[in-house]
Amino acid sequence: MSEATTSAADVRIPTAASVPAHRDPNVLRWVGAYTASMVGDMVFFLALSWAAVQNGTPAQAGLVTAVSAVPRALLMLGGGVVADRLGPRRVVIGSDTVRCVTVLAVAAVLFAADPGLWLLALLAVVFGTVDAVFMPAVGALPARITGKDQLARVQGMRGLAIRFAAVVGAPLGGLGVAVGGAAAAFAFAGLLIAVSVPLLISVRMRDLPADDASAARETTAWRDLVGGLRYVRRHRVLGPLMVAIALGDLGFVGPLNVGLTLLADERGWGASGMGWVLAGFGTGAGVAALLLTVRGRLPRAGCVAAGSIIPGAAAIAALAHAPGLPVAVGTAVLVGLLTGLSGAMCGALLQTQSDPAYLGRVTAVGGIVSLGIAPLSMPLSAAAIGVWGTGPVFAVSAAVCGLGGVVALCAPGVRRAELPK
Repeated sequence: MSEATTSAADVRIPTAASVPAHRDPNVLRWVGAYTASMVGDMVFFLALSWAAVQNGTPAQAGLVTAVSAVPRALLMLGGGVVADRLGPRRVVIGSDTVRCVTVLAVAAVLFAADPGLWLLALLAVVFGTVDAVFMPAVGALPARITGKDQLARVQGMRGLAIRFAAVVGAPLGGLGVAVGGAAAAFAFAGLLIAVSVPLLISVRMRDLPADDASAARETTAWRDLVGGLRYVRRHRVLGPLMVAIALGDLGFVGPLNVGLTLLADERGWGASGMGWVLAGFGTGAGVAALLLTVRGRLPRAGCVAAGSIIPGAAAIAALAHAPGLPVAVGTAVLVGLLTGLSGAMCGALLQTQSDPAYLGRVTAVGGIVSLGIAPLSMPLSAAAIGVWGTGPVFAVSAAVCGLGGVVALCAPGVRRAELPK
């Protein structure tokens, strides 16, 4: 069943002149729903980690917390097809409802009994499977609730929501664990996700243009999948942009996750010092998201997206040579600002350059790059640092990240890409 044949069941509004996204109640309801869901996710993963540690060995706990990534990575392309065929609004509502009910059911079981690791592992698998559908639908939804000229601003608002969730989610999860253990934290996560459901139901959809609606008419899900991959590969902006994103994430994820922990230990900064560096990165990324939210549009978007990767990569290399913690924090702010700006602009270009009928699949490809390929750099970075040290590994990672900017700058479609006015 295609988007064209199901869209009439969604709540629709006619295409019209765009209201600024930060003043549009429709967009604000979506942002509120997305924020509540992301905070719930943060609380959920903290509760899952805590419960796994309490019920098993460290190795078993690590396996439980990591197992959700497997179905998410394997099924996300299919999730993009589902989002495009059924419509992102109903898929987001349905998947968020399943997430809410599942987490609350597990909380109820934990209040009544102690079933052990098997229930936690099952919960992680279910959550990862539903996420494989939820995440592409979330990426496809903004294009259906506002005009193309507002999508960059929505991307900035989404970035702010992610930063807010990262700041408040862990303390709320810790509070839930302190008050009533893992069961209370799971219940709290389920209630936060539940807040998003009525907000999502109230979000109204814009009609697809006729040419975009017809693009979704495929006879089978397999043809939809193949057609989406072909669409990304042949697109003059999306194809090279995906390569640039992949290289940027490969060079960024390792140093800013495992590498930073080892660097803090090597320099004697301790856990608190590492926290300050991460806070600096988050601050810089938040400023980049706020800039895009306020401005709504930056000229020469493709050049900005590609050009900011390169100095951001240089800042990653410099982080390993920071003479002290204050300089490291300042460098992390610069890394967050430049890579955050590049990431926000890449996201805005994915939104504005894609036909809405393909956005679920485009988002799924981007998700596979970030959640499937980039994490491979973490064990490689850790092993390499053990052999060569932080300086050389951060330099190589920076070179890989910077290569993403070079690829984007060498692609005429990306270099000349602009955000809609």
